[in-house]
Amino acid sequence: MRPVRQARAALHSQSLGHGQCRLGSVRPCYSLGLFSRSQVEPSRPSAGRTSSQSPCGGRAACVNPWRGEGSQSGGTDGGGEPERSPPGGPAPAQVPARLRPAREELELERDTPGAQPLGPPGSCQLRSEPGSFPAARSKQRGGPMALAELYTQYNRVWIPDSEEVWRSAEITKNYKTGDRVLHLLLEDGTELNYPVDPAPLPPLRNPDILVGENDLTALSYLHEPAVLHNLKVRFVESKLIYTYSGIILVAMNPYKQLPIYGDAIIHAYSGQNMGDMDPHIFAVAEEAYKQMARNNRNQSVIVSGESGAGKTVSARYAMRYFATVSKSNSNAHVEDKVLASNPITEAVGNAKTTRNDNSSRFGKYTEISFDQRHQIIGANMRTYLLEKSRVVFQSENERNYHIFYQLCASSLQPKFKHLKLGHAEEFNYTRMGGSTVIEGVDDRADMKETQKTFTLLGLKEDFQMDVFKILAAILHLGNVQIKAVSDDRSSVSPEDKHLNIFCELLDLDNDRVAQWLCNRKIITASETVIKPMTKIQALNARDALAKKIYSHLFDFIVERINKALHFSGKQHTFIGVLDIYGFETFDVNSFEQFCINYANEKLQQQFNLHVFKLEQEEYMKENIPWTLIDFYDNQPVIDLIEAKMGILDLLDEECLFPQGTDENWLQKLYNNYINKNPLFQKPKMSNTSFIIQHFADKVEYKSEGFLEKNRDTVYEVLIEILKNSKFHLCANFFQDHPVPVSPFKPSIKVQSARPVVKPPNKQFRTTVGSKFRSSLYLLMETLNATTPHYVRCIKPNDEKLPFEFDSKRVVQQLRACGVLETIRISAQSYPSRWTYIEFFSRYSILMMQNELSLNDKKEICKTVLQRLIQDSNQYQFGRTKIFFRAGQVAYLEKLRSDKLRQACIVIQKNIRGWLQRKKFLRIKQAAVTIQQYFRGQRTVRQAVTATALKQAWAAIVIQKYCRGYLIRKLCQLIHVATIKIQAYVRGFLARKKYRKMLKEHKAIILQKHARAWLARRRFQSIRRFVLNIQLSYRVQRLQKKLEDQNKENHGLLERLTSLASTHASDLDTIHKFELELEKLATQKRTSEEKGKKYKEESEQKLSKLEKQNAELQEQKAFLEQKLQEETEEMKDKMDNLTKQLFADVQKEERQRIILEKNFQNEKRDYEKEIESLKGEIKAVKEEKSKLEYQIQEEHILQDGLQMEVEQLKKQAMTIPELQKEIELLQTQKMDVEKLVQSQKREMREKISEVAKQFIESYDVEYVRSRLATEDLEHLNEDGELWFAYEGLKKATRVLESQYQSERENYEKEIEALNFKVEHLSQEIIHFQKLFREENDINDSIRLEVSRLTSENMMIPDLKQQISELQKQKMDLETRLQAQAAKMIGKMEEMSNRMHHNLEEEGQRGTLEAQTEIHTKEKEKPILTIQEANNHLKKQPEIESEAKSKIKQEAPHLTVENMDLEEELDMKDRVIKKLQDQVKTLTKTIEKANEMDVPAVAKEYIGMMEYRKEDEARIVQNLILDLKPRGVVVNMIPGLPAHILFMCVRYADYLNDGDMLKSFMSITTLGIKQVIKEHSEDFEMLSFWLSNTYHFLNCLKQYSGEEEFMKHNTPRQNMNCLKHFDLSEYRQILSDLAIRIYHQFITVMENNIQPMIVPGMLEYESLQGISGLKPTGFRKRSSSIDDTDTYTMTSILQQLSYFYSTMCQNGLDPELLKQAVKQLFFLIGAVTLNSLFLRKDMCSCRKGMQIRCNISYLEEWLKEKNLQSSSAKETLEPLSQAAWLLQVKKITDDDAKEIYEHCTSLSVVQIVKILNSYTPIDDFEKRVSPSFVRKVQTMLNNREDIPQLMLDTKYLFQVTFPYTPSPHALEMIQIPSSFKLGFLARV
Repeated sequence: MRPVRQARAALHSQSLGHGQCRLGSVRPCYSLGLFSRSQVEPSRPSAGRTSSQSPCGGRAACVNPWRGEGSQSGGTDGGGEPERSPPGGPAPAQVPARLRPAREELELERDTPGAQPLGPPGSCQLRSEPGSFPAARSKQRGGPMALAELYTQYNRVWIPDSEEVWRSAEITKNYKTGDRVLHLLLEDGTELNYPVDPAPLPPLRNPDILVGENDLTALSYLHEPAVLHNLKVRFVESKLIYTYSGIILVAMNPYKQLPIYGDAIIHAYSGQNMGDMDPHIFAVAEEAYKQMARNNRNQSVIVSGESGAGKTVSARYAMRYFATVSKSNSNAHVEDKVLASNPITEAVGNAKTTRNDNSSRFGKYTEISFDQRHQIIGANMRTYLLEKSRVVFQSENERNYHIFYQLCASSLQPKFKHLKLGHAEEFNYTRMGGSTVIEGVDDRADMKETQKTFTLLGLKEDFQMDVFKILAAILHLGNVQIKAVSDDRSSVSPEDKHLNIFCELLDLDNDRVAQWLCNRKIITASETVIKPMTKIQALNARDALAKKIYSHLFDFIVERINKALHFSGKQHTFIGVLDIYGFETFDVNSFEQFCINYANEKLQQQFNLHVFKLEQEEYMKENIPWTLIDFYDNQPVIDLIEAKMGILDLLDEECLFPQGTDENWLQKLYNNYINKNPLFQKPKMSNTSFIIQHFADKVEYKSEGFLEKNRDTVYEVLIEILKNSKFHLCANFFQDHPVPVSPFKPSIKVQSARPVVKPPNKQFRTTVGSKFRSSLYLLMETLNATTPHYVRCIKPNDEKLPFEFDSKRVVQQLRACGVLETIRISAQSYPSRWTYIEFFSRYSILMMQNELSLNDKKEICKTVLQRLIQDSNQYQFGRTKIFFRAGQVAYLEKLRSDKLRQACIVIQKNIRGWLQRKKFLRIKQAAVTIQQYFRGQRTVRQAVTATALKQAWAAIVIQKYCRGYLIRKLCQLIHVATIKIQAYVRGFLARKKYRKMLKEHKAIILQKHARAWLARRRFQSIRRFVLNIQLSYRVQRLQKKLEDQNKENHGLLERLTSLASTHASDLDTIHKFELELEKLATQKRTSEEKGKKYKEESEQKLSKLEKQNAELQEQKAFLEQKLQEETEEMKDKMDNLTKQLFADVQKEERQRIILEKNFQNEKRDYEKEIESLKGEIKAVKEEKSKLEYQIQEEHILQDGLQMEVEQLKKQAMTIPELQKEIELLQTQKMDVEKLVQSQKREMREKISEVAKQFIESYDVEYVRSRLATEDLEHLNEDGELWFAYEGLKKATRVLESQYQSERENYEKEIEALNFKVEHLSQEIIHFQKLFREENDINDSIRLEVSRLTSENMMIPDLKQQISELQKQKMDLETRLQAQAAKMIGKMEEMSNRMHHNLEEEGQRGTLEAQTEIHTKEKEKPILTIQEANNHLKKQPEIESEAKSKIKQEAPHLTVENMDLEEELDMKDRVIKKLQDQVKTLTKTIEKANEMDVPAVAKEYIGMMEYRKEDEARIVQNLILDLKPRGVVVNMIPGLPAHILFMCVRYADYLNDGDMLKSFMSITTLGIKQVIKEHSEDFEMLSFWLSNTYHFLNCLKQYSGEEEFMKHNTPRQNMNCLKHFDLSEYRQILSDLAIRIYHQFITVMENNIQPMIVPGMLEYESLQGISGLKPTGFRKRSSSIDDTDTYTMTSILQQLSYFYSTMCQNGLDPELLKQAVKQLFFLIGAVTLNSLFLRKDMCSCRKGMQIRCNISYLEEWLKEKNLQSSSAKETLEPLSQAAWLLQVKKITDDDAKEIYEHCTSLSVVQIVKILNSYTPIDDFEKRVSPSFVRKVQTMLNNREDIPQLMLDTKYLFQVTFPYTPSPHALEMIQIPSSFKLGFLARV
């Protein structure tokens, strides 16, 4: 262990050499996971290294910690001069990028074919054991991988190009060793002879199948052109901005908003492994979050890149990801606060530059703190190197910080008026760049957003206004005019407007500020000197003050944000997000670029250390011996900058001298480093600059301004003025106290990023460089204590054009950010790594049959590789992976494509041969057929002659006679045989027919007797039915006649009474009208006389009042005169009193007071008198108005009397008409008088008595009270007419009301009788049905019992039971007979009572003749009823039915009827049970000879009796403790729900509302509790969803509502609830069911979601179709092996489990279909979302796999009979996506077909799939960008949502269909397992 300790000491010492290695430290180095084990000799040794030195170049040993050995050699001390310059002279001078050939591109290809191994300055070489790993050129020595084999015809290479950096060319002629040129064909058709004799061979191009990979390390050839081309293809063609490069995420800025950052994308990446999805910033964030949660180790996400590359946005998205996936349940909204800090810091720290509209001008490290549950609890922010110079200076087309423009845009708002701001063009500090507006940015809206985020962080409006005041003061300070008084003197006017505003805002002394802006104080040992400044010096002092104020304000805002994000709990872990500037090089580079590049050097070193550490872990994990790698170490550059007497030390030293200048400092650098350090150079054409060779490039720095920016000087007097400000915020900025330490306490000790060092004296201050170095040291300490994750942002072009790729700019940034350095290191080792399963699946086509016979796939892979690649150093076998050197995968791909090409040739050969053979056979057959016909025709022509014809004719004649003879002979034989057969057959048929006729005759006799018996039986049943109908019809006729008679009686009575009353009233009214006319005439005369008298009296009164008014006015004048006299007297008295007061002061005072009081009292009295007089005058006026009003009323009364007289006259005119009507009535009366004379007398007497009673009961005083006083005055002594008139009206109203009430009573009685009749008829029909069913059942029971008794005599219990049933039936019949006898008597009493009532209602003595007729008619139905009763007695078969009908006619016997009905129902149930028992007994008798008969079951009515104190036990046993698996077996669905409803029925039966309410409440609470306790138990949720649904349906079914009752049986309708409406509880249960359903769906989704992507996408359901490609460093987590992963079968099994469980629990089929539809939507959405985010899955073969898996799901639906569930439709988007992967994508017709077919996919989704399409084999082609644009143009007219991801959280609306329960409540039994023995069935 001693060498390791030495290495650690060497690493932490400060005296390291220029090329010191850091690999032996405790922080081992790592690359992309792709390292060479070979020994690589550098062609360009490091500076300071001699031939005898160690590769590390220093004294520390270069140690292999796994072997414990090392080598040590002499060398120079750190920082000393080298002993020898490197061979070949000094490093070449810098060449402009546009002309410089790709030098480092070839350096990167250290081990690729044709590349020379190069080592940059400061490289460190770590050696392995001799012979363990041969040199890089070993592959050129024989074997299948000889160099010449790779440079063959049709292969492609990359050649350097001045415009495009690299160009592709195709080899047209095989290259042989020794050739001087390589024959190439460029892509534009140009032929080129590329020289290769002195120069190396050009790098080979990867096969097209490997282009566009997610990970650059998956490329077979790893070099700069391959990296550049892969990035270009992904960015330009596939529109993919993220790419992995090992552990680095390369992010290209698209300059366009992309739909890949929504919450759906975040959820898609959450929980996924980094290699499972496409590269994304969310994948890096998820990896950091997962490692933090898994390892409890702090993490860092390092985002770097140049300005405009998208660093800020990437960091923002990473923080948003952490905030989304780690949301806490608290109400503090810490996540929102963490995200809200971004807009604030961007407003005060970001600005527009020429490269970026929102460029971060500071570095930021944000620590997001997590608790033990990995939820965000707070955050802390540290900032680095704010660009303060931007406050006072901006280049052309640049802006100051955003906050200034936001303030100016909001200056017109009232709350900003006091800041006295204007447009941004009015201020020097905001108009320098000439660009005050950013296109597409609303500064006013951004200001509102900034204020909103301030408020969200708890920073109130007062704090915000203080910040805005300081910002406004800075703007006004920049407008202060400084005038030159002379060459060495300047001044500021104290009346300067902006100076006054500046002092006003910051509460400063105006004169002092004006003085010290133009003067400075120099303090020496003996005196203090005030020295004036020139105008330039004063302007610099003003600008320095502005920068100082803004810097303090920035730090203060960051401090307040940290306080707002402070948390009280303990930090468990944190994730840091570093958003820092990348490597920068401009035309003019100054102090800021120097610090930025220094920071990037430190970060690059940290990156190298981490890279090599991961590589060590990978090698150890795979059990591969560790090799020491040659890698670039930038420690010499870091030492040049920060070591003792380095650039920063010399800069700080020069800053100590008051007369120090940039030129002196630069001369020191020249003296110390020129020709002594190869990393420092002097430009040839400049004496004010210096060059540093950074890891990325050479950078030339201008020394001008270095000292000034490093000092950051502000004169002390100005600081003192600001300290003394009364504005507390400004004063606090400049107090001598340290910045408060952050309240956070991370697990590693990190000091503040900006420590305020108190100067020991006024001469020494901490410089900017030293501050930055210390903060950078703390940052590196933090990063080294965490696990870093790297994001490198690349700017694709400088014009900010979307998806435009500038190769030169991209290459420059790739070199600067270290990506190409890692690629160079990767190329040295094993860049391609395949798991054994992946290799076996991809290259099984290259395996031989005997190799495939082995069982171990690992051994198969080893055997195949040893056969294919004979050089064993080109690969290594790890524990789980195979490691390949660069180019080996391309060679294997070449072998595979050759094999496939040969196989294609063989297949084509056989198919073409088969087609040709088939064609030949068709031609041959056609030729034979033609020959056949041709030869036949020719033969016929040759054979036809005269002799031949004669011979043929003779032969035909001979044949005719011979054949005739033979046929006749045969016919005779057949005729004889046929006659014999017919004889025998006819005899047989006759005998058979006779036997049949005999049987039919006997059957007819039997049928005659049977049909006669059936006809008699049918006739008897019809006769019974007809008699029942006749009886009911006769009863209805009788009731109808009664009703008609009653109506006639009522009509006659009403008509009679109305005639009598109208006649009497008419006579009275005539007499009254005559009297009224006379009285009115006299009254009119008297009223006129009274009116005249009253008018005269009123005129007299008016004259009197006028006289009184005149007198009052005279009195008033007299009083006023008297008052004046008294006042004059008082004045005289006052004069006298004043004279007396001069004599005696005390006396005067007392008397004056007394007199004043008296005067006031008298004045009050006079005023009161005046007011009283005014009141009297007012009263007089009111009396006058009243009199006038009374006169008007008199006139109105007179008019009213005249109108009444006219009305009376009109009424008198109607008297003749009334007389005519009376005559008509008299004639009608004479017609009836003969029949009703006695009745008329009685009625008149009755009316007279009623009238007397009304007159006696009439209250005269009541009428008087109703009359007004004025009306009484008008009544004379004859005023009794009014009382008589009122009494008559009262009497008529009472009579009318009496008759109306009687009429209503009669109508009610008639309606009641009608209702009774209808009710009776319904009951009769119902009982007829019951008795018919009973008779049928009785017959079937008799038959069944007789059969059973005859077959088996061993069932005595059954006989006894049947006999008991018969006894019960007999008892019931006797009870019915008794009840019928009672009903007959009661019916007779009812009829008598009704008849008696009708006679008493005014018809006893009125119509004697009619009553006799009516009584005769009434006696007829009574006789018919008696006859019917006698007939019923004679017919015992119909007796029970007739008695039951009569029984229903008594409403007061409903209770007894209900008892009888219940007994009948019980009897029916017993009969049904007996039938069931009989059936079971017959079955058991057949199986066994002896069987016990069950006892007779007790009859129930479907209720559960319980006590209120048992409610808790019911809930506990039936809900909380019930296990679904013990219930669903052999039980009806929803059994607990039915039991609960039976308890509800019992509470309703008792009419106990409190009991019912308590039971329903405790039941719902119990269900909620069991759901809460088993929220993840699928079976429990399914069980209680089913029971809640059944409980809800029971409440509906038995609610008594018509819409639910129509589906019930009559018995179920009788079980409806009687007293309570439970619609409110139905709503509660419905809400609860919806809640359970959502939880139920969530549990199913959680169970099946992990299976979807492996089963639907990754698993090969069609074996051998998919082809795997290399995945690079980021391996997919899911293995390809079928043993440990989910398959399509797993999904189907899970679905079947869900389906069977839901069916077992009795879930309604409609609900089950909705659940299946939701699951299928999830499967489709998750699969499609994963397809969008996995480019490796977008291939034609994968489309076939997906379509096959969809067919499996459709078959499952068909198997379960769920086609109607609409689940198949939810898979339509996925089905179309699979079709889109398979369809041809080349021509316009293809584009049109895609447009017409893909209707369920959005435009964004279709374009994403087309851009992500990835060929698997060489014969597949990529989708061209022109085709994608063509499809996109067609789809632009679609109006759909531009959304890429489907919402997997979407839930379809659930509906609960009403399905009535078919189970009778009275038949339900409680299993003993429920432990509900305390319940009793009622």
